[in-house]
Amino acid sequence: VASPPCCISWFSSNTSKAEIKKYQTYFVNVDPNQDDKATEIKLLSFKRPHMRAFHCSWFCFFIAFFIWFAIAPLLPEVKETLGISKQQIWTSNICSVAGTIFLRFVNGPLCDKYGARIPMGFILAFASIPCAMTGLVNSATSLAVIRFFIGFGGSTFVMCQYWTSRMFVKEVVGTANALVGGWGNLGGGVTQLVMGSVLFPLFKTGMSAEQAWRTVCIVPACVGLLTGVTIMKISDDAPKGNYNEMKKNGTMAEVSAGASFRTGAMNVNTWLLFIQYACCFGVELTMNNAAASYFKSTFELTTESAAAIASLFGWMNLFARGVGGFLSDKANGKMGMRGRLWVQTICLLIEGIMVLIFANTKSLGLAIFIMVIFSSFVQAAEGSSYGIVPYVNPPVTGSIAGIVGAGGNTGAVCFGLGFRQLPTKSAFILMGACIIASGVLSLFVFIKGHAGLVSGQDSEEAIAAWKKMGGAAGSAAPATLQVPGPDAEAAEEVEKGDDAKSTTSSAAYNNFLAEIKN
Repeated sequence: VASPPCCISWFSSNTSKAEIKKYQTYFVNVDPNQDDKATEIKLLSFKRPHMRAFHCSWFCFFIAFFIWFAIAPLLPEVKETLGISKQQIWTSNICSVAGTIFLRFVNGPLCDKYGARIPMGFILAFASIPCAMTGLVNSATSLAVIRFFIGFGGSTFVMCQYWTSRMFVKEVVGTANALVGGWGNLGGGVTQLVMGSVLFPLFKTGMSAEQAWRTVCIVPACVGLLTGVTIMKISDDAPKGNYNEMKKNGTMAEVSAGASFRTGAMNVNTWLLFIQYACCFGVELTMNNAAASYFKSTFELTTESAAAIASLFGWMNLFARGVGGFLSDKANGKMGMRGRLWVQTICLLIEGIMVLIFANTKSLGLAIFIMVIFSSFVQAAEGSSYGIVPYVNPPVTGSIAGIVGAGGNTGAVCFGLGFRQLPTKSAFILMGACIIASGVLSLFVFIKGHAGLVSGQDSEEAIAAWKKMGGAAGSAAPATLQVPGPDAEAAEEVEKGDDAKSTTSSAAYNNFLAEIKN
């Protein structure tokens, strides 16, 4: 996927001397006016810094899912071994998604300040420790506590989205975000299959079922720890290098994490998207926890068969989330933000309707078919959500992405409570109704300079941007995504933050050149 090629950045626009940065040449075409971000996505490349960050981003989030939901397909076995109730199992499910809510709020500002690489590695390594301890649980309480801390790994989604936003230009960042988010979410489906239908039966060949589920989680824990340590060594924070190096040489200004979070949290659009993301990603997390148990109990299947069927829900991430982001980009090229909001609304409405149909399906074959359609629109809505996020307030995208991402886990907690307290069919109906209601909230999303779903007008700048992206007859192919440039006043506020010692990158850079000259 590529926008028109740009020149490779060799020199700073303000001086004839070579710009201070880690790489002077790149494997991909870059835009020197957008901080050397890539203008194309070369999927088969693993070159630093752009494509290395792209692949590290989705793979780390994929492994986070492997850790996060390793025990989910084995919960029927855990339930039988510990002699616990359905309500206690759902308490552990709720704890597994609640653990990441706080960190998703925190990780956004941390990314704005420190970059995505280090937080990604540390949290992945940390979540691996409780995952390895899963076999030690001996009660409903210990199961809930262990899963709460394992859930910290789910907060890596924020770093996943921020990292690609830092590496790719506004014309292709929407597609990049959708791809890494979708391929990372694919870990949910792969985990159901690998843990429930491959590793668990394999471990059972040499031990009892109880011994098998108590030891099998060591595998994802080891993979997670190794991945977390490795990516901190082999990747970069940004095209020009790592944040600590860029701050030292003056090519990056200091950012206040607190100011970034406050600015993002004060925007009402952030919280409307928070609710809508709760009704797509929150639904996916709920299904990751519930699907295997639902198919086993409703259709009287074995643990291995139920896990294999449940994995289909996650496998839709292979394409569906990317399709959602792509459709959002295309609608933006025709109608601007109004097009993005319509794609978001339609995906949520169809998703809700499919949940209601799924809840009333009695045939196994038809239930699987409906679940696949249902899952496709869940993932598409996730992709379209993050087609809107970069527009809300560009200078604090990290914080806004973190808050909206926390909405997914908050939704999973709320829906989990529904499944804990209500009969399964009633819980599905409640979830479907909430999803449909969330689609209506698009009517109240009004982003500065852009039209709303049915009212308002685009600014002249916004109209020029999306018309240019949509292309005219005989013109070049349209770009994938057009995100507005940052508001100067907002950017200045975030850069200053609460730290009176902060300086602009240009001043620091000029001082550095002066020292060299002297």
